[in-house]
Amino acid sequence: MSGAVRKVAVVTGSRAEYGLLQPLMVLLNQDQGFSLRILVTGAHLEERFGATKSIILEDGFTISAEVPLDLKNDDNLSIVNAVARSLQGFADYFLKNTPDLLVVLGDRYEVFGAVQAATFLRIPVAHIHGGELTEGAFDDALRHAMTKMASLHFVAAEPYRDRVIQMGENPGNVFNTGALGVDQVRRIVKYSRRELFEMLGFPDEEGSGQRLFSVTYHPVTMQAVSSVYSMQTLLDALNQFPDAIKIFTGANADPEGDSINALIKDYVSRHPDRSRFFMSLGQKGYLSLLDHADCVIGNSSSGLLEAPVAGLPTVNIGNRQAGRLRAKSVIDCQDDKDDIEEAIEKALSPEYGQVAAKCDSPFGRGNASHNILDILRDHDFTTLLPKTFFDLPVGANQTAQSTTMRKR
Repeated sequence: MSGAVRKVAVVTGSRAEYGLLQPLMVLLNQDQGFSLRILVTGAHLEERFGATKSIILEDGFTISAEVPLDLKNDDNLSIVNAVARSLQGFADYFLKNTPDLLVVLGDRYEVFGAVQAATFLRIPVAHIHGGELTEGAFDDALRHAMTKMASLHFVAAEPYRDRVIQMGENPGNVFNTGALGVDQVRRIVKYSRRELFEMLGFPDEEGSGQRLFSVTYHPVTMQAVSSVYSMQTLLDALNQFPDAIKIFTGANADPEGDSINALIKDYVSRHPDRSRFFMSLGQKGYLSLLDHADCVIGNSSSGLLEAPVAGLPTVNIGNRQAGRLRAKSVIDCQDDKDDIEEAIEKALSPEYGQVAAKCDSPFGRGNASHNILDILRDHDFTTLLPKTFFDLPVGANQTAQSTTMRKR
């Protein structure tokens, strides 16, 4: 779409989310039709989560605004207060610097405040990764709420497009672009094994056959059982693989996240010869870990999105990711020591290694960022508001309601 340069604001609140958004941000920053505004909040601004706004600056971006949330505690009331600060902080920014479009990704409470502020101030929202399910976390409800506040939707797979349309969104504004995480796995040049081990602080015992595990476990915010108890169960299972190197990345800023990280740090202090904890490895570091690991273990979405693209088996624990599409490389198990141990043994088997190496990702071919950019170029943002609810005809197949951009 030709004409005046349009202001597009992108919100990022965590290392994982930024890693997904980064290729799209690069394209928006390079495109003369857009003026990119980067709005940083959440864990990016907290020392205890690695102060990862530094990664954004190192990538050459200019940060337009910071909205601190004061994430000193990880109890539920602190999360509620953080959402209130997010709403107020982004409202203050939008009143002084109104973008033509706000772009957000996913399901996090930090971003939820920004989307609320945009809705009240009549700023159209483009939402990435809508239509998905993570029934073990309150993120699930936030994602669906943001879908209803957004006017433009970029989903990762066709069933997710169907679900967004089922929620009353106009099919002409819902696009299956594939997942941004696939872009990053295929785009980033990884560290060699020797470089990776040097970064992790281990000698690379070449030819030793040592196993390398990537472990990430986040709080399961919609279950009655304590996530700390579940994390201890995972650690007990990992003890059954004493010779494997375990690389832990930090839990996110949810209730019990600090307690999980403390438990991991204690474990690492007692097993320094075979384990390390990193709050953040950075995108290149983390994807390099996936490139050389033997399996991913935990309950992070990266085990379902990025790991299959890297040809890596995933041991997915519990119900945090319940409802998400799965590649054949994903092994689901319960929060039970024996079940986790059995799933890890299966993931390490030569047979399952071949399954993972050959499986297809259900989330596109790795060009999502270009697909999204093309749609943004062609779309008139002034037509996105006000929204109307799209009612499906009784018995109709919503996938046939309109043509859409399919995976390229």
